[in-house]
Amino acid sequence: MSNADIVTLDLPGNGTLYREPSRFRIEDMMQYCRQELATRGIAPPYRLLALSLGAMVAVAWCAQHPTEVDACVLINTSLRPFSPFYRRLRPHNYLQLIRATLDDSVEQREQLILQLTSCLAHTHTALTDDWVAFQREFPVSRRNALRQLYAAMRYRAPLRKPQPPILVLGSLQDRLVDARCSRSLVRQWHTESAFHPSAGHDLQLDDGPWVARQVSRWLASEEIGRQRARFGSSAAPEVIIAVAKIASEQ
Repeated sequence: MSNADIVTLDLPGNGTLYREPSRFRIEDMMQYCRQELATRGIAPPYRLLALSLGAMVAVAWCAQHPTEVDACVLINTSLRPFSPFYRRLRPHNYLQLIRATLDDSVEQREQLILQLTSCLAHTHTALTDDWVAFQREFPVSRRNALRQLYAAMRYRAPLRKPQPPILVLGSLQDRLVDARCSRSLVRQWHTESAFHPSAGHDLQLDDGPWVARQVSRWLASEEIGRQRARFGSSAAPEVIIAVAKIASEQ
């Protein structure tokens, strides 16, 4: 991974693409990512690292275009039909998420999102200012946030694990999505997994070095080497699916 070419992708409706309408289907978001990489001249196979809604996009990618994916890491995601709605989004967050969507104060909205997604919010006070500045420059509209929520709610993952090697990472202290969603996925697909004991939903934010260690060890393991050899995969660039904070929470 030290020599990896890392490419970050915004989904339509987020980041630099905030003026575009968010897609209603996870599969359409995935197709956008494929087309964007082709436009940039970046050919498959890829290694995907994706969080939450982005992880759904990665699953659709693995399922529909398995030869394009060398390896895939899913972080704190939740998928139908493996988990009920009240675990995919914890009920005690419903009111707060509605407030975050309707609140006209960017500062209060970003602070609330940070509290929901990080267990170390009190140590990220400076980060809130960065998020506020980013949201003002690339504002995610309420309409796009609702479009992405709708896409996440209706997406249904395949019952059988897609062909590419998959690692599932979860946070046991995730306040937004019940960690049992990741555990259910691991049981259903028999994937490799690791769970952080104290991080929140935004695992990379709370403990990025831990994520890097888990991914590095997994990619270097004999098991993934056997899986990749079985399907003819070779060295590939890292492609990270990056989505905006509020719109990424399914």
